[in-house]
Amino acid sequence: MVICTEIPGDPMPDRNLTPKQLRAIAERFKALAEPSRLEILSSLRQGERTVTEILEATGLGQANVSKHLQHLHSAGFVERRKEGITTCYRLADKDVLRLCELMCGRLEREVEVRKGVFGR
Repeated sequence: MVICTEIPGDPMPDRNLTPKQLRAIAERFKALAEPSRLEILSSLRQGERTVTEILEATGLGQANVSKHLQHLHSAGFVERRKEGITTCYRLADKDVLRLCELMCGRLEREVEVRKGVFGR
């Protein structure tokens, strides 16, 4: 199955992905399918934060944040380190933010098209 097709100027070539690879990709997207996780990732945009700082930035509850951070860590989107009894989290890399920006751009274009079609 070909999922990535070549677009002029796009560095991503056609790729034949195996079912195992497709499952791995789907798992990563599932980790991003929760708005609270996206909010946590956004709070880490500026750099490393403690769990307390993430709680303050997001307004989410302790149990929720812990559960979501575990998901994001398992999916490889965040890294963590212990500093005494404090756990600090940071983005594993900025690629996840690029992915979010791609989707934001896509949504903005869709809104513009709908405005043109419906005159709003």
